[in-house]
Amino acid sequence: AMLTLTYYGAEKVMPHYNVMGVAKAALEASVRYLASDLGEKGIRVNAVSAGPIRTLAASGIGDFRYIMKWNELNAPLRRNVTQEEVGNAALYLLSGLGSGVTGEVHHVDAGYHLVGMKRIDAPDIDLATGRSARGEPE
Repeated sequence: AMLTLTYYGAEKVMPHYNVMGVAKAALEASVRYLASDLGEKGIRVNAVSAGPIRTLAASGIGDFRYIMKWNELNAPLRRNVTQEEVGNAALYLLSGLGSGVTGEVHHVDAGYHLVGMKRIDAPDIDLATGRSARGEPE
């Protein structure tokens, strides 16, 4: 089995993601084509689309604190995901448990990809501090 990591910015426009979104969209298309081409050899190809996770690499993304807070306040599970959760999904897709899965982009993002706009009851977020209007820290 083969697995790659992608991000929701491949599907929808995300601020500051720009050309990386185009690259991830091409990567996701490659997953589908490779799954089709390699399936007859028993090789499965999938992707994990992780929600925002606090990592060293993520610290270089503009407005990342805002993205994390927005996800926490608006994702259906009302939280961010962990590296462990993303790793568990990868383990599933690479193991025999995922033997019938190929050509998929599996979202591990607390439902982040389902939400089109801010929840009505979600507070506004101060971009400068990353705090909600209610004063909740990030």
